[in-house]
Amino acid sequence: MTTKTDIVAYSEGTPNGLKLHIALAELGLDYKLVPIALFKNEQKEPWFTEINPNGRIPAITDKTANGVELKIFESGAVLEYLVATYDKNHLISYPYGTKEHWETISWLMWQMSGLGPMMGQANVFTRSTVGVHQYSIDRYVNESRRLLRVLDGHLEKKGAKFVVGDRVTIADIAIWPWVSAIRYSGLRSIEDYPSVSKWFWGLLERPGFKKGANTPGPNKYLATNEMTEEEINKISEPTREWIAETMKRDADA
Repeated sequence: MTTKTDIVAYSEGTPNGLKLHIALAELGLDYKLVPIALFKNEQKEPWFTEINPNGRIPAITDKTANGVELKIFESGAVLEYLVATYDKNHLISYPYGTKEHWETISWLMWQMSGLGPMMGQANVFTRSTVGVHQYSIDRYVNESRRLLRVLDGHLEKKGAKFVVGDRVTIADIAIWPWVSAIRYSGLRSIEDYPSVSKWFWGLLERPGFKKGANTPGPNKYLATNEMTEEEINKISEPTREWIAETMKRDADA
């Protein structure tokens, strides 16, 4: 059973996009998905920057009860909106103001300001730049490792299946997609972090996570766990060319 909504999701299967897909699936919300052709720079077209002036995914539109259109961008903001608007029964959240609520927000911000940016830069310099930039690779890969050790220690200390309390929250939903990209970001294996590994694979057994993690198509990051370095580098070639073109365009703008 799904709940009908006016949500239109503009997204793709990137780590930040996957957050949105997983949250919508976990909440059982019916929505319209508009896949964005990133390599064709559809996210830079005027119609899309009317929704997200920053020209990034994901973003959503929705309507209030009295029909006012909302435009929400930045994955963390979208997650908080979905909880505030559609999670009255606290399926993926805790009541506002509780200890668990603020712990959830803390881990969400940890991902938004730390794990995501660090792993994002790690995968750019490891897979998607022209030439080898070893200092940058070391800087971002090592910081990603440090952050994953923080998460691993937290989960080990709690001895629980979730980042916060006794239920899945938007903290888990925000962190999970980036952990799925460990190999793509130049790190060795999820299994290097035993408590993270247990948490990660356990969440994937949930129907909502499994559905959302494979929207709009099969999760390409999970597949890298079975690939060699050469195979991962091969599939990243289109991204390398696209980033080079994007940098030139932005520099000339």
